[in-house]
Amino acid sequence: MSGHNHKNVTQQPQLNFWQIFNMCFGFLGIQFGFALQNANVSRIFQTLGASIDDIPILWIAAPLTGLIVQPIIGYLSDNTWNSLGRRRPYFLIGAVLTTLSLFIMPHSPTLWIAAGMLWIMDASINIAMEPFRAFVGDNLPKSQRTQGYAMQSFFIGIGAVVASAMPYMLTNVFDVANTAPAGEIADSVRYSFYFGGAILFIAVGWTIISTKEYSPEQLAAFHQHDTTDNEATRANTRTSGQYQTGAIIWIVIGALFTAAIMIQDLDKQLYILSLGIFVFGPLQLFCACKLAKTTTNAPVSTQQRESFGMLFNVVDDLFHMPKAMRQLAVVQFFAWFALFAMWIYTTAAVTSHHYHTSDVLSQAYNDGADWVGMLFASYNGFAAIAAIIIPFLAKAVGIRLTHTINMFLGGLGLISFMFIQDPTQLWIPMIGVGFAWASILSVPYAMLSAALPPQKMGVYLGIFNFFIVIPQLLAASILGLLLKTFFDGEPIYALILGGVSMMISGIAVLFVKQEK
Repeated sequence: MSGHNHKNVTQQPQLNFWQIFNMCFGFLGIQFGFALQNANVSRIFQTLGASIDDIPILWIAAPLTGLIVQPIIGYLSDNTWNSLGRRRPYFLIGAVLTTLSLFIMPHSPTLWIAAGMLWIMDASINIAMEPFRAFVGDNLPKSQRTQGYAMQSFFIGIGAVVASAMPYMLTNVFDVANTAPAGEIADSVRYSFYFGGAILFIAVGWTIISTKEYSPEQLAAFHQHDTTDNEATRANTRTSGQYQTGAIIWIVIGALFTAAIMIQDLDKQLYILSLGIFVFGPLQLFCACKLAKTTTNAPVSTQQRESFGMLFNVVDDLFHMPKAMRQLAVVQFFAWFALFAMWIYTTAAVTSHHYHTSDVLSQAYNDGADWVGMLFASYNGFAAIAAIIIPFLAKAVGIRLTHTINMFLGGLGLISFMFIQDPTQLWIPMIGVGFAWASILSVPYAMLSAALPPQKMGVYLGIFNFFIVIPQLLAASILGLLLKTFFDGEPIYALILGGVSMMISGIAVLFVKQEK
């Protein structure tokens, strides 16, 4: 060390490979639970008597719980510090609740209990998952965050592959029954859920035990010279009047939209979007009332803002997102619209376009649907490989261009489904989709965490989840309408729309303001 540096700058220490590994290992367990839920819950619902038309509305539970739970847990974990640390108490609560849900879910006696368990399980997964994103932002210096989020993507890929294949492996390798009497869940699904619960608890437990956290004082010292554009935006806090005007606008738009859905008899799922718009009105009125109580016209102090409570702070932070976060919201919006189009429509697209049938009882349809399961497992596998490559690519060409390249690979992959005739070749475009998936799960978070004030990392990452949920709700609501109106109801076009949307996301990232 030379004696020339008179400034007392505390550098955040770099972590070694195994420290980053331990820190992210819990994500393997969380993803295991999440993938089991994604792959088997529709099957459980149908076993318990749900009609195919009810499935989407039952599924809305997942994104909706994330929308509500993540900002709350983010805010709470930002403001927690106890013997377990800041984020780890929430890992523990989430892991215990999710494990219990995974054990109970396959014993649901009725559809309503299963639907209720999905809500509980999803809320629990969100409690554990949300702080993991902030955990990487807290514990790693900016130079290592791409590596940290890529490591999370790696575990997400591995967890998803193993969990998705679990019931199949139990049946074909260990001879566990994959059929059951009417109204009962097959043993292969039940045992998968038990196994998933155990894996989740052990993996998250390992991260809690093997990782330490920095105290709020240490974090403040690391980031005392941060130039995140937060303080600049804080000076111009929204006034009570602006909140009132905003409230009226959102309530009116929400009410008109809701009325239009009723009169035009549009997709029922649009109600979730319209009611969400409406509810944002009263939330702003609440903020207006809080601000109206402060008589002075001076900007509200940090102490005053904290005394206004969680709800005010979450809504107010939403209006004061750093510029880079607003730009990344656009990137996320188009990426997740594309993903949801792929998740909803790949089975229908492949069975109709490549297997030439839409008869769900036919052998061809079921062969096609099984093959889609394998394709989904394969893109998660390719994502695990891509996660290893992404940090090197980011060093070589920069983080923004890395994301653009990956999104174009994914977009072209989805579009190529139209032109590849032989279904056995469809694993090739899944390489591109895997690169896009790994990139979506890591690059935007690495860019975002560099632009966020450290003391608000959790709440902003929770708010960032809005831009994952809203496009999914929109896709679930309007894709069917778009296909019917413009594409003769052909599901293959949903994949093309998804591919184009992915490429738009790849272009949008080039405009994101980056921290030096």
